[in-house]
Amino acid sequence: MKHLNFVPKMRTLRQRMTEHVVSVGDESSEDEAQIMWEEQQIKKAVKISQETYDDASLHKSQPAKSKFDPPVSLPPVNLEIVKKRLTERITSLQDIHHAHQREYEKYMEDIENSKMTVQELEKSSDAALNYKFYRAMKTYVENLINCLNEKLKYINELELAAHVLLQQRAMTVLKRRQDELKNESAYIQHLTSGNDKQTNGGLEDKTQLLEMCEQRRTCRRQVRECSGEADHHEGMSSDDELTPTEVNEFQKSKDNVLEDSRKVFEDVHADFCDIRKILLKFQEWKEKFPDSYREAYISFCLPKLLNPLIRLQLINWNPLENFTELEEMPWFRAIEEFSDAKNIPESKKDDDPDGEVLPKVIEKTILPKITAFVKSVWDPLSTSQTKNLVQLCNNIFEKQVLSKNECSRGKEELMDMIVLRMKKSIEEDVFVPLYPKSTVEDKSSLCSKFQERRFWSAVKLFSNVVLFDGIIQEDTVRDLGLSKLLNRYLLLNLLNTPLGPDYIEKCNKVVACLPERWFRDLKSGSTLPELLNFCQHLLQRACMLHKNNHSDETREILLLLVKVKALHIVEDFIEEYELEHLKSMIGK
Repeated sequence: MKHLNFVPKMRTLRQRMTEHVVSVGDESSEDEAQIMWEEQQIKKAVKISQETYDDASLHKSQPAKSKFDPPVSLPPVNLEIVKKRLTERITSLQDIHHAHQREYEKYMEDIENSKMTVQELEKSSDAALNYKFYRAMKTYVENLINCLNEKLKYINELELAAHVLLQQRAMTVLKRRQDELKNESAYIQHLTSGNDKQTNGGLEDKTQLLEMCEQRRTCRRQVRECSGEADHHEGMSSDDELTPTEVNEFQKSKDNVLEDSRKVFEDVHADFCDIRKILLKFQEWKEKFPDSYREAYISFCLPKLLNPLIRLQLINWNPLENFTELEEMPWFRAIEEFSDAKNIPESKKDDDPDGEVLPKVIEKTILPKITAFVKSVWDPLSTSQTKNLVQLCNNIFEKQVLSKNECSRGKEELMDMIVLRMKKSIEEDVFVPLYPKSTVEDKSSLCSKFQERRFWSAVKLFSNVVLFDGIIQEDTVRDLGLSKLLNRYLLLNLLNTPLGPDYIEKCNKVVACLPERWFRDLKSGSTLPELLNFCQHLLQRACMLHKNNHSDETREILLLLVKVKALHIVEDFIEEYELEHLKSMIGK
């Protein structure tokens, strides 16, 4: 069997060359055919190259329209112009280089920021957990605010009720003391004047009041004798005792207020009324997400947020009676622990906003409460209350930094209120009567006793006012103590006091109240301007004592002048009376 060829087979190149050569004419060998084919291909190639060359020559040979521009005058070119253009070119290239450099640096910074962002994102917790925390914190804060807003009305009412109780008690004592002062003064005036116009009923009422006052005075005297208190004079007591009925009523009302205060948050979970637990919530936020904590200004919100809870804890707080260090209070310790940045480096502790939480709480919550006590409860004639107030102010202003801001509005209001209250006490509570010498020579007479009590009461207020030296401005304290009390009341009584041990004791007590700091920087030998009248009075009494040959009393008066730095007066006195043996006291 054979295959039928329906289509002629593909011929090779050599076969086609051979057929072509055969069709032209003479058959030759395969070598000759190969040579002939190559020659034909070469001729074709030469022909195509010649045609291309001819076309190019023809194109070039066509006449072109030549344009001749008129001659132009070119600017002269010299070395300076070339140098200037090269310089401008270099400057332009440098500017471009700098722009590219800045752009490159920006790109590199963006790359670094992107790398850091990537690292933070890789290290951060899962976004779902972050969202869950923020959502829970938002819900907690909203519930906390709603809870405090609901309880705030009750807290305000209880705080006001407790304050009104203290205010009423203070007003009762103050009014009774002022009424007794008026009645006693009128009673003595009636007896000394011999005026019979006073009705028997009115005189009997005043007599009963004075007898009650004398009974309280006797009880206090007995207590002092039992306690061994020697440095005391009649009139230096505050006379603030209440009757048993008044004490029971006050204590009962106070217990009711305290009982109601314990019920305010009895239906509230501890997470919403315990200061320590509330601060732990925000501390967790700060530790996990410090940036968002700072951006939310939580440190500025916490003092206001904690204000109702702190005020509720201070319902039973009366710093004028029972002084308690702020550091011992639970709310203080909780905030102090929260503000103590243990996990923050020392270099960044000053920038920690939580360090301002405690000073802001004291400034916004504690100082206004103390100011209210000073305005309505504080009795400047009470030494115990005044010492407690001074100790509290020193504790706040010296130990506790109120704020980085030097200007504290709360502190200024407290100082202004203290000064205002002392001025009022000087105007209303100080009364030193003057009686004829014949009336007061008898120390057992009513006039003499009353005058002595009023003098020592003024001395007591004088000593209480001076206790605020270092807290209130020195000029203000000197004006209240020296100008308004010593020169106006005490000195007038000293002028009418006969020479003797009582006079020396009074002068010693007045000088002992003066702070040594006032005389520390006096180097000219002159005393304070407010003490000039007092020193002149002492000088006159020293002269009288010396003329009467009372050398010991004279020496005591001169020592008082030395203590108040009236050295010129002492020197002149020693020189005038030739008391050379007393010069040694000047150097003390």
